[in-house]
Amino acid sequence: KVLDASTLSFGTRVRWFAICFVAGILCSFLGTALLWLPKGIKLFAVFYTLGNIAALASTCFLMGPVKQLKAMFDPKRLIATVVMLVNIL
Repeated sequence: KVLDASTLSFGTRVRWFAICFVAGILCSFLGTALLWLPKGIKLFAVFYTLGNIAALASTCFLMGPVKQLKAMFDPKRLIATVVMLVNIL
């Protein structure tokens, strides 16, 4: 069903999931490492936010963006989604 709605092959979607997920982890770790530098709190905020966005975007490659958004805004997950999005901003 997912393959019918996507123009990307399964291998391509898995590859881009891995790339985005690893980039998200690296950005988050880099942000944490930069925290102790002068003006590091700003760098931490930027890199940690980019890491979270990249990790979240990585699941869109597996599920598709519409299915991802439907799952995020499901009533069982709505509070967690709103808290996460507010904290990213």
